[in-house]
Amino acid sequence: MQRFFYDICKQLCISNEFGEVLILSNSFNSKIMMRLFFGCFLFLSIFKGFSQETTFSIDTLHVKIDSLYREDQFYAGLNYNSIVKKPEGLSQDKISFGFSAGFLRDFPLNKSRTFAIAPGIGFTFNNYLQNMAITGTSNNPIYGVVPSDVDFNKNRFEQFRVEVPIEFRWRTSTPETFQFFRLYGGFKVSYLLYDKSVFDDGIQKIVIKGNKDFEEFLYGVYVSIGYSAFNLQVYYGLNSIFKSTAQINSVPLAMNTLSLGVVFYIL
Repeated sequence: MQRFFYDICKQLCISNEFGEVLILSNSFNSKIMMRLFFGCFLFLSIFKGFSQETTFSIDTLHVKIDSLYREDQFYAGLNYNSIVKKPEGLSQDKISFGFSAGFLRDFPLNKSRTFAIAPGIGFTFNNYLQNMAITGTSNNPIYGVVPSDVDFNKNRFEQFRVEVPIEFRWRTSTPETFQFFRLYGGFKVSYLLYDKSVFDDGIQKIVIKGNKDFEEFLYGVYVSIGYSAFNLQVYYGLNSIFKSTAQINSVPLAMNTLSLGVVFYIL
């Protein structure tokens, strides 16, 4: 195209013996102008056609769909812990929080991948604020419910555990959508890694770590239900936090956990 315009300009102009550029006569220029006009028109037509052929549109974008996708392989949750089957006089006046996080490997069971099973591993921390004081030592702990007319600054016990959940999953997901309804039910076992209890009545502060009466293995069932990123989860512990050696007035502490919270699944 540049060569075409160069030839046109060469025909329109000539140089004299002094190197000055001179324009040819009008009669001759009219023919050349017609050629120039026709050439410009042809150039614009070709350019316009090329632009139309290469116009980008989201409708023409082809995205490769992963039909072998997996869902919800990482989780993180925040929960409220309540104690059930508690001894007489025990109460929880403050909110006891806990949190968990981990990884679940998603194994779809059907072609549409709406049913799946997901084993995994994670960590959980749970805090229990209540009016049962734990005194003594880690090898000889003493338990007692603090009367309501006795003030104390702190009274809690906390546990950090590794957990192994297994989930049975149903969802309405497809390869093209990222927001879907889910209903997951599961069972998990946890093992105690660290524990601490604190009782502070303003006169003395008793801290016990490695309490021998805490049950190392806990197991329970849970269900998660929700849509998109927001999901509710309920967990019920099937065995007691304490071993049968933990007693108040010769009565074993059969204290199970009921947790209610939110859980977020990603990737």
